[in-house]
Amino acid sequence: MNHLLDARKQTHGDFVEQFRISQELKEIIRDYQFNTLSDVHKEALEMILMKISRIVAGDAHHADHWQDIAGYAMRSVEWMNQFNDK
Repeated sequence: MNHLLDARKQTHGDFVEQFRISQELKEIIRDYQFNTLSDVHKEALEMILMKISRIVAGDAHHADHWQDIAGYAMRSVEWMNQFNDK
């Protein structure tokens, strides 16, 4: 278990710092039209911000962070397209 936690600290940064950054980013977007967004948009944005916090607190060269951001964004696009295609 310690090996896993050590590996995550290298890629994600110190978990307390990463969590703090994530919560601060989420607070910023909640000050705007967040409550008018769909649950899909809210969750995608929060997951993207969590990944950004890992980039800032941890290893910015860890490709998985960037791939996940793209994935969350694309899932939102796919979800929106189901309504636009009708």
